[in-house]
Amino acid sequence: MACEDDSNLEALKTAMENLNAQQPSSSSRNDTASGNGVEVTCFTEVVDDVTLHLQIIHLGKQIYAWIGCNSGKLGHLYAAASTRPNNTASVTCVLGGNSDNTGTGIARRLVLKTGLNIMLASNIPKNSPLLEANAEKKLVEKLIHLGYAIPKSKGASS
Repeated sequence: MACEDDSNLEALKTAMENLNAQQPSSSSRNDTASGNGVEVTCFTEVVDDVTLHLQIIHLGKQIYAWIGCNSGKLGHLYAAASTRPNNTASVTCVLGGNSDNTGTGIARRLVLKTGLNIMLASNIPKNSPLLEANAEKKLVEKLIHLGYAIPKSKGASS
């Protein structure tokens, strides 16, 4: 099993290196230099002996995010958007999974934090609340660093 995971990880690394080599005017972190307005950010974090692979693709008014847990598999795909009049977030499962999977909560909170439509793919195992919280924390930290999160207003009451 570990050998298979290592070979999958090596295949993922090789594919990412090939993709980066095909983009001569940009890096894997930012593709706005090429003029297409798409920003791609890929990073890996090790949290509690679990490797999280994360990718953020900013498409103007929408963000696609992928969270991979110990593998490069897509996992379940969720779509989330802000709904009126209460500025809440609605989430639907687009591929695999259902409404009680880990990705629905993350997608809903990302919409509320960014104000953008979210497509989230995640293969975080079910019933892993600590891993889910850590993955969301790392993703939100990167979104804030990239300037995609809405700053909290200082006098607003909730």
